[in-house]
Amino acid sequence: MKNRIGRLNEGRVKRLASCVALAVGLSACSDANQSNTTTPETAQQDSATANSIEVWPALQPALPRDEKVESRITDLLSRMTLEEKVGQMMQAEIKSITPEEVKQYHIGSILNGGGTFPNNDKFATPDDWRQLADDYFAASMDTSDGGAAIPIIWGSDAVHGHNNVIGATLFPHNIGLGAARDPELIRRIGEATAREVAVTGVDWTFAPTIAVVRDDRWGRTFESYSEDPEIVAAYAREMIKGIQGDKTSDEFLDGRHLVSAAKHFVGDGGTTRGIDRGDTAVSEKELAEIHAAGYITALESGVQSVMASFNSWNGKRLHGHKYLLTDVLKERLGFDGFVVGDWNGHRFVEGCTVDSCAQAVNAGLDMFMITAEWKALLKNTISQVKSGEIPMSRIDDAVSRILRVKIRAGLFERDRPLAGKNGILGNAEHRAIAREAVRKSLVLLKNNEQLLPIDARKNILVAGNGADNISKQSGGWTISWQGTGNTAEDFPGATSIYTGIKQAVDSAGGEVVLSENGELAKDAFSNGAKPDVAIVVYGEEPYAEWHGDIASIEYQLGSKADQELLQKLKAQDIPVVSVFLSGRPLWVNKELNLSDAFVAAWLPGSEGAGVADVLLTDSEGNKRYDFTGQLSFSWPEQVHQTVINRSDAEYQPLFAYGYGLNYGSTTQVANNLNENGESYVNGELEDAWLMVSRPRAPWKLYIEEDGAELQWVNGNLASSADDNIVVASIDMLSQEDARALTWKGLRAGSVVLHTQKPQDLSRYLTEGSALTLEIRVDQAPEAAVSAQINCAHGGCSGALPLQSTLSKLPIGEWSEVSIDLQCFAAAGADFTNISQGLSLHSEGKLAMAVANIKFVPGAREQAQVRCES
Repeated sequence: MKNRIGRLNEGRVKRLASCVALAVGLSACSDANQSNTTTPETAQQDSATANSIEVWPALQPALPRDEKVESRITDLLSRMTLEEKVGQMMQAEIKSITPEEVKQYHIGSILNGGGTFPNNDKFATPDDWRQLADDYFAASMDTSDGGAAIPIIWGSDAVHGHNNVIGATLFPHNIGLGAARDPELIRRIGEATAREVAVTGVDWTFAPTIAVVRDDRWGRTFESYSEDPEIVAAYAREMIKGIQGDKTSDEFLDGRHLVSAAKHFVGDGGTTRGIDRGDTAVSEKELAEIHAAGYITALESGVQSVMASFNSWNGKRLHGHKYLLTDVLKERLGFDGFVVGDWNGHRFVEGCTVDSCAQAVNAGLDMFMITAEWKALLKNTISQVKSGEIPMSRIDDAVSRILRVKIRAGLFERDRPLAGKNGILGNAEHRAIAREAVRKSLVLLKNNEQLLPIDARKNILVAGNGADNISKQSGGWTISWQGTGNTAEDFPGATSIYTGIKQAVDSAGGEVVLSENGELAKDAFSNGAKPDVAIVVYGEEPYAEWHGDIASIEYQLGSKADQELLQKLKAQDIPVVSVFLSGRPLWVNKELNLSDAFVAAWLPGSEGAGVADVLLTDSEGNKRYDFTGQLSFSWPEQVHQTVINRSDAEYQPLFAYGYGLNYGSTTQVANNLNENGESYVNGELEDAWLMVSRPRAPWKLYIEEDGAELQWVNGNLASSADDNIVVASIDMLSQEDARALTWKGLRAGSVVLHTQKPQDLSRYLTEGSALTLEIRVDQAPEAAVSAQINCAHGGCSGALPLQSTLSKLPIGEWSEVSIDLQCFAAAGADFTNISQGLSLHSEGKLAMAVANIKFVPGAREQAQVRCES
């Protein structure tokens, strides 16, 4: 690494079958064929003859067979009707099912999705959670209709602590824990999380995620411990022990330790281009040795549930993959617990819908995770068993597995020693563990001139919008699903990074001033001096799952507000320490060049004071803790290095896997790292994502009406005056992955993807790109409609009529529309200075929905609307 640093000092919907005309007088247009990512080679992998089960280790069940348990299962099965059995295979979301319905339909499981709370109350107390859990349990055990009494099991995504409950301890996300290199710490975190979950009466946590990430553009990278299967395997073993207890001891599933879930089986971290729920096109050997490494140790530790993955393997969806779910997981690997689906994940299996999927059951799925459509799915599954489409033996096997776990976990006896107990959720002991984890997760990337540790007796400026922002430092899966919409009041007992710094500075006799934008009054410090150092805390905004998928790993692509803040401080000769909050390594060369010290802090959670523990000295000027964190993900040198892993044949990172300085290091990192974001070397220009699931930086979604200021659509619903234009988040294929746009026609107006800093997108024009988007027309336009790409100054906008196109689309169905960018250029758009990547303008009534808005390089030839340059 020394030589490396030295060198751096020198330098799925319906596609239109016919050509879509935009009524702009264009004659050159062509059909666009649906691309097929499954090649003949990968298709062969899916054939029975290509499967190589010998690459998987032959394991025995982790727990010895207990004849008393098996006899109890047999007895229960003999007394259950088909309807009761299939009911056990349903896991319904608490917003969609009542305790009375649990009793009526003999439902086996419930879950709370991200951002779902008892009584739909974000501020539900731990006792509210416990009471609802008791209500569901009582309903499941009610035998007044003559059915068998089988306890319900409640699952929750407690992925970095009991993160759905206000006041819980929030541990660093997995990516930070991977940098800590401390399996014993992971076990203690698992134990603490289980205790806090147990307080609320919940029986089962959907953790840990044991994905091995290959492409850091994936929106769930922060849920992975490492790109290295060795770390993932070691951590999976200990986290399962922490949550469930040691399988050889009396603590195993004792009510203080709960049911765990290893997820997502298998290959979720290996999808092509890091697209969430995409295809993992790898050999079976690679699947087993890299992506399944954590499952081997999880199974050996006795994990009781495994969650099937959304992704496909070489073109076939895991929810319907019999070879992997049954032949490999249950038979070869000896898993005797149950397989649960992910959120409506069965709907993506070929031939399935959200309310009917015999294929998943036959493949080995034991429990459906189903939302509002659970009644229809229950009914259809029962019918499929009666018709013989699903064998009764498969139902009995699935229910036996569910019952086995419920019996092992003591759910029939309702042994819940911590339920309703005070003094456990968010207690000092658990917060101390989390603070320790923060300290150990920090990775020091740069410390030129040994600026760190900072003397806490000095004048210290704290800047950046992450400094006093617990929501930002906690990331996704925090109270809400995406981790957004939270304020400081939602984190009682938590500490922001700034608060931790202030506590340390105050106790040492120094002085600290918080200024998010870096501006300071002349008398900001009592001695009238300027800051001795600035600690700038900045980074990614919270996200979860596919909402976090990105097209480029460049940090703040197109905006660079934080770079400008660093430049302002450097211009004043103030030494700068960057504390970078992120869920993945990102290309931050520009920010690194402006920083005298740079710390990768990941997503530390509720105990921000752990950052100050390492950055600042004590009152004697001595370090309190040293840096010990080491990168568990390789850090890119070039913006095209989206796939960069330690085992790569050509491995040239900026900071290698395992890198991490301490206070004894003398390494100097260059201040002239390459800042050319267009330097793709052997890479290719990637898609420009304007809105994929959500608006993508630097673009934001706005409502625009003549004479009125742009109105930011910040949230799931926004409207202009008189509700003339309404924008709402809706589901196309996944949660909130599309936007419904409605114009009342009271006055003309637009919905626009706008950026405050104009973008030079001319490269997309020269590389033959097309604008592509999914459109669903719900009410045909009654007046003129146009698609526009507009520049930052007047007289250079390109507008294309769209009314005729929309009128020809089938009502209520999704279609893909693609337009050669040359069409907009020909109409006057200046692609060197774009401020509105797309504006949809209507003069009258119109209701439509849009999704997946992109500029796609090389797509011009397949665009439905073509223009000659």
